Amino acid sequence: MATPVLLSWSGGKDAAWALHELQQRDDTPVVALLSTLTEGYQRSSMQGVRHEVLLAQADAAGLPLLEAWIPQACDNTVYMQVMTEALQQAQTRFPGVATIAFGDLLLEDIRQWREQQYTGLGWQTLFPLFGRDTKVLAGQMIDQGLEAQLCCVDTRQLDATFAGHTYSHFLLDALPAGVDACGENGEFHTCVSAGPMFRTPLQLQQGDTVLRDARYAYTDFSVTS
Repeated sequence: MATPVLLSWSGGKDAAWALHELQQRDDTPVVALLSTLTEGYQRSSMQGVRHEVLLAQADAAGLPLLEAWIPQACDNTVYMQVMTEALQQAQTRFPGVATIAFGDLLLEDIRQWREQQYTGLGWQTLFPLFGRDTKVLAGQMIDQGLEAQLCCVDTRQLDATFAGHTYSHFLLDALPAGVDACGENGEFHTCVSAGPMFRTPLQLQQGDTVLRDARYAYTDFSVTS
């Protein structure tokens, strides 16, 4: 019996590849994407992907985008309040959905936190990519047609000049030793523009790169008309 799934959607490659993996299965139909966005910035939290890009990605995937808006100063209590409301709305719109999937790859503490928080809300959690060799996975993503750009770089772990670069074999070869090939330790985040999970590729325009909090180099991407 099929289990409907809500997929946590950041706009990045890992969420996109989790969608691709779930699309290959008959027992886990994804009914919608759920993005956490920050009020005032109108962007996905942490990754900084524009709201309009998230909507375009969801449209390319043929799925509705559900939105959970959090304040700029947001602690865990407020975050879970917002998520609880978002999940309740999801169940109203999609009766029977009680499983949420994530694109996490390696970090056991993050997985355990998600399991604890969402199980407490009556939801099951699913991690279709967890435990994969990130170097192998990165190569598979690229070889199978995923196109993405680095939209956020943690300059304490990776030089800011990597911001805006295309996620490619060339980039993987250029990453310093100790930087995860998928950026799983927060070294970088990506914005996906094409791949087997999308019906059509997105046409994105690269904008400026800015440094925020004296740490994170964000490169802006917008949808071209």
